[in-house]
Amino acid sequence: MITIQRVVYKEKSILRNLLQFYHYDFSEFEPELDINAAGLYEYKYLDHYWTEDSRHPFFIKVGEQLAGFALIREIGRLDNDNPIYSMAEFFVMRKYRKTKVGQGAAHQLFQHFPGIWKVGQIETNIPAQTFWRKTISRYTNGHYDEIREEDWDGPIQKFSSIELFD
Repeated sequence: MITIQRVVYKEKSILRNLLQFYHYDFSEFEPELDINAAGLYEYKYLDHYWTEDSRHPFFIKVGEQLAGFALIREIGRLDNDNPIYSMAEFFVMRKYRKTKVGQGAAHQLFQHFPGIWKVGQIETNIPAQTFWRKTISRYTNGHYDEIREEDWDGPIQKFSSIELFD
């Protein structure tokens, strides 16, 4: 059973540990990403997930086993006050990839946060683009737009999770 579980502050060190694996994998697509002098990857926004109401950290679990994490941000609101969410970071451990764990977790997150979603991938991360197009297409039954924005180097899938459950 795939579940999402909000990360509480006392579990921050567990999330920090998982971020090491995420950044290691991601460094294949982002050459500027490197370890610090202590041999660790840093994530400067980690503490913000417990100090800002607009940020939401989640573990992804298979049964009781940690399988990854998702970091969600509310990045704005529409005129009708509907929130706009971004998938800031999303990671599934390699052993759980291609088993629909990521898709199941993503669908739960979209449902948990009804609103407008923007899910962006960097241009060089073709596997992520393939995953998100397939995952979002299945979730929305193909009702999403792929856009580009000036401040992002890559595709962004934009859709509403509100209309799907009204």
